[in-house]
Amino acid sequence: MRIIKFDTKYRDDLIFMILEAKNALGRVPGLNEDLLDIQQNYFDKGDVFWIALDDSDRVIGSIGYNSIENSDDVVLHRLFVKANLKHQGIGTALLKTAEEYLMSIGKKAAIVHLGDKKDFYESWQFYPKHGYVEYEPGYMKKELFESEK
Repeated sequence: MRIIKFDTKYRDDLIFMILEAKNALGRVPGLNEDLLDIQQNYFDKGDVFWIALDDSDRVIGSIGYNSIENSDDVVLHRLFVKANLKHQGIGTALLKTAEEYLMSIGKKAAIVHLGDKKDFYESWQFYPKHGYVEYEPGYMKKELFESEK
């Protein structure tokens, strides 16, 4: 597995992987609008979106972030792992890639919006294992620099 910054040649494969991941969770597979133009919604804003690729150059995971204006905080988005490859460290590797990059550019905290616990149960189990704590209903946060002490 390798993690790279998103390249538009992987757009369709990324979309397919996310729709498949949502379907596997029993959710109606829909596409978040930001994924239709990652260049505009992430890179053009100064933010980053990463994808994980397998040995066959297929998308098996994703994560991105958007900076919060007038703040040193970011919101993480679209952490997905290909449904049949979960629990193999891909999500952890993507999250670590994002967090290390964010620390390197001086960001102080990462925030995730999780939705309700019934529909997003995997996220509610995953993020606390990586140092995220709920700070208001449906939102978790990790102080990036404190986690490195």
